[in-house]
Amino acid sequence: MAPLLVLFLAGVAVASRGDREPVYRECVSACEQRNCTGARLQDFRAEQPLYMRLTGWVCLDDCRYQCMWDTVSLYVKEGFAVPQFHGKWPFSRFLFFQEPASALASFLNGVANLLMLKRYRSSVPASCPMYQTCLNFAMVSINAWFWSTIFHTRDTAITEKMDYFCASAVILHSIYLCCMRTLGLRYPAVANVFGALLVLLFACHVSYLTLGRFDYSYNMLANASFGMVNLVWWLVWCLRRHSHQPYLWKCVLVVVLLQSLALLELLDFPPVLWVLDAHALWHFSTIPLNILFYSFLQDDSLYLLKVNSVEKLD
Repeated sequence: MAPLLVLFLAGVAVASRGDREPVYRECVSACEQRNCTGARLQDFRAEQPLYMRLTGWVCLDDCRYQCMWDTVSLYVKEGFAVPQFHGKWPFSRFLFFQEPASALASFLNGVANLLMLKRYRSSVPASCPMYQTCLNFAMVSINAWFWSTIFHTRDTAITEKMDYFCASAVILHSIYLCCMRTLGLRYPAVANVFGALLVLLFACHVSYLTLGRFDYSYNMLANASFGMVNLVWWLVWCLRRHSHQPYLWKCVLVVVLLQSLALLELLDFPPVLWVLDAHALWHFSTIPLNILFYSFLQDDSLYLLKVNSVEKLD
């Protein structure tokens, strides 16, 4: 549930003002010629820490990192606003973590999902009709936060796509979870057909973004559309049944706060201490929402067991 809106307000991560700056381009070109060829390249590889080598950092990456800060220093010295580079704010690298705060927040979200999944499994019997669907949703969510952690640790074309695609998978699986809860328990065939359609939709979505140039605008629009369907469906169902199931306030609060907290992305300020930006704040804010949503799933699953037991007695 937590990554549902993370992509909605994402900009087109291509060229930015900083990496278009001639001083930056000249710096990178000179650094690459000076340090990334011949004997100097061998020296770089010999001196590079093992953890940097294992996470794919190469000489050109170091040139871009150093030249980024040289350019930022010039901007600040001349009184200009801090620019972005390659669609991102300048972040102070910690060990091999490219965006330390966002990587930490993503990791903590994954841990929260894992712990709440363990709690759900220990408190809800496997006989619950929503048990397997909730477990599958948890696994998809944990996988999404894993790739979010990897992406914010090391931004490459592959890790970026995996982050985006896995976040889309969470949104679509949340829609399926909602369909299963609202319709699937009474009409399993409907849920099966709808689930197959969602799988087909996801396959088409990934194929379109993979086979050609990555269309950031389309990706943003698609995920926004998926998210609105998810939000409205959950909200309508909860509001219609809240008088009979008081715990539904948890689900309402989660979906509403997810929508509201996504506005943090609009702040889009340069990182505080070159570490904490609006995107990291968004990720940190979703940690308690993960916990609350699993609490809702647990309460709802136990409610279903209670209703089923009463019906059997009748």
